[in-house]
Amino acid sequence: MTTPTDTPTATGAELRRGPFRVGDKVQLTDPKGRLHTITLQPGGTFHTHKGYFKHEQIIGQPEGSVVVNTADIEYLALRPLLADYVLSMPRGAAVVYPKDAAQIVAMADIYPGARVVEAGVGSGALTMSLLRAVGDAGHLHSIERREDFAAIAQGNVETFFGGPHPAWQLSVGDLSDVLPQVAEPGAVDRVVLDMLAPWENVDAVASALAPGGVLVCYVATTTQLSRTAEDLRADGRFAEPSAFETMIRGWHLEGLAVRPEHRMIGHTGFLITARRLADGVTPPHRKRRPAKGAYPVTPEAEWSSEELGERAISDKKVRKVRRDLGVAPEDPSTPPA
Repeated sequence: MTTPTDTPTATGAELRRGPFRVGDKVQLTDPKGRLHTITLQPGGTFHTHKGYFKHEQIIGQPEGSVVVNTADIEYLALRPLLADYVLSMPRGAAVVYPKDAAQIVAMADIYPGARVVEAGVGSGALTMSLLRAVGDAGHLHSIERREDFAAIAQGNVETFFGGPHPAWQLSVGDLSDVLPQVAEPGAVDRVVLDMLAPWENVDAVASALAPGGVLVCYVATTTQLSRTAEDLRADGRFAEPSAFETMIRGWHLEGLAVRPEHRMIGHTGFLITARRLADGVTPPHRKRRPAKGAYPVTPEAEWSSEELGERAISDKKVRKVRRDLGVAPEDPSTPPA
């Protein structure tokens, strides 16, 4: 019988348990519910306009302790959850929200040991959820077009797991160029795309996916959603795609005043999923009655982040985030790719 001491420790697990240590990130909650995230350092202090306390008051204490500052204000100290870390970590590109990352892991059936390809790493938010799901025995190959975004993602992922993850490989380049080089045909179990035009990579993804494999695309607008669905149908190697979005509405809990919160996390993106068919199989014809003009063809349309209403990310901000994470380019005079 295996004892707990004989059980292999998963990457990053030791950082999630035990008393607080130097270098740990700690999430502090004040009496008004406001959150503050600090990194414990020898001789460090946490200051607000209402007093301060020393980090030594937390170091060595068990998680879930309460620390009191010089103004007698109490703070609850806990390690931030993955969802907390994702929303507070340094970022260049926008992150995939935890509610969407959870749906991707569940609806794509990302399991321990799975071989997964992710394209469009951004700041690494979804990457951490995928690594948690595949575990040390799985494999996640992340592909990012921009070198600066890839560097930021690597810094965030290694900070969260306490170092390099043995199941992770990161490449810089286009999915259509990198994927055929890193994966044999039919060798990938799951593919997750977070990019402006996922339909441009349907052929490369279909070649890499094993029969029964799952493709998940995360898109922001209905125009992207429609184009992706129609190109998946036209490819002929996928079963009928399905699409959905998730919204979270919190609830106010105070005595008898139990009601929905006034604010909620509404639309962040659409998810579209499709299963890979066996080679040579023709999918059953789906009977549907399209409206007139339902399928406009505009191959000359320019798909860019500005056209889709997304906020442009300045090079200055990306350089600052890279400096904060300690992953600045070796030659500062060299502009980002």
